[in-house]
Amino acid sequence: MISESDLKYLRRCVELAETALRKGDEPFGSVLVSADGEVLMEDHNHVAGGDHTQHPEFALARWAANNMTPEERSKAVVYTSGEHCPMCAAAHGWVGLGRIVYASSSEQLVQWLSEIGVPPSRVRNLPIQDVIRDVTVDGPVPELVEQVHKLHLEFYEKKR
Repeated sequence: MISESDLKYLRRCVELAETALRKGDEPFGSVLVSADGEVLMEDHNHVAGGDHTQHPEFALARWAANNMTPEERSKAVVYTSGEHCPMCAAAHGWVGLGRIVYASSSEQLVQWLSEIGVPPSRVRNLPIQDVIRDVTVDGPVPELVEQVHKLHLEFYEKKR
């Protein structure tokens, strides 16, 4: 169930994705929120330089591992503009973070990119639950899907 609070954090993720796009990067943004609603960290994609491990979800997991107790991590929520890729889902699982809420799904992204002729990634898109167990996952969120879609279209139009 998506709450108004969830929507607030997801809107921030979409803003961060737009920031990434304006900086010439793929439009993804994520926010790490503590159990009491405090934003602990936020980031956007930094893959334009060629290091495709520089996803915001991975950075949030690394930050959490270094700055939070296991109990704090298990109660934290990761909000993101797009569903975690397998690398980020695994990092999330290894670190023991809690709930994941995403605006658009990997399946939607694959469809959008296919429709505009972008070849598939070498890394398979898998649902988060196919990578890690015992985590609550909510998404996609229909109210934000079209905004995220437009950001991806803009990114790939600029690359042509």
